[in-house]
Amino acid sequence: MTTPLTVEQLKPRLGRLTLIDVRSPGEYAGGHIPGALNVPLDRLDRALPALRAAAGKNELAVVCASGQRARNACDQLADAGITALVVTGGTNAWVSAGHAVDRVAGARPVWATDRQIRLVAGSIVLLGLLADPARSGARWVSAAVGGGLAFSALTDSCAMGALLAELPYNRRRPGAPTRSLAERRTEPGRPLPAPGGSQGPSHRTTPEPSAPPSPAPPRAPRAPAGCGTAPS
Repeated sequence: MTTPLTVEQLKPRLGRLTLIDVRSPGEYAGGHIPGALNVPLDRLDRALPALRAAAGKNELAVVCASGQRARNACDQLADAGITALVVTGGTNAWVSAGHAVDRVAGARPVWATDRQIRLVAGSIVLLGLLADPARSGARWVSAAVGGGLAFSALTDSCAMGALLAELPYNRRRPGAPTRSLAERRTEPGRPLPAPGGSQGPSHRTTPEPSAPPSPAPPRAPRAPAGCGTAPS
């Protein structure tokens, strides 16, 4: 059984827990709770070792768009022996409560995966029914989609969702700023970014450079005429 966490309970605890966003990279880039780390639901099993390590240091909370995928993720984590909280109402509830989100620079808002599934499935069913008078048998395509949706509900799986997740707009853009679980694991005791309304890069904190930055080139001297150039 998952333990719920409301957005109002979450806000003051952002710096003391590890928040995992299990939406697609495209959804995450379009707006996420400050400090959240993106681990898409279909890649959760690969991140179990990192999640187990994170849960050993701080509380672990899971969020998605509205809560369903987060609950599924918490069930998977529970099966692996990892305890996690689920954010009630998800990112939608966070936004509805008037809290700001962070966005990856240049990212466009992306529909939630379940909304994309409804659009694609509904369109295929409608087109199959409309095309059947001219193309006998097209209605069976609609029937197949309906059967697939019923199977998805019975098995709590979704092949269409997995396919949609591989589309370019649902995947992280190369070079897009983000913060990985690996980085979080190397920072024991370091709090996550404080909540706020940044609309720029994905996170307010910038990883410390591994080497000192190169010195800036010398500027033109501002001394009165007749003075020599400033030493480099």
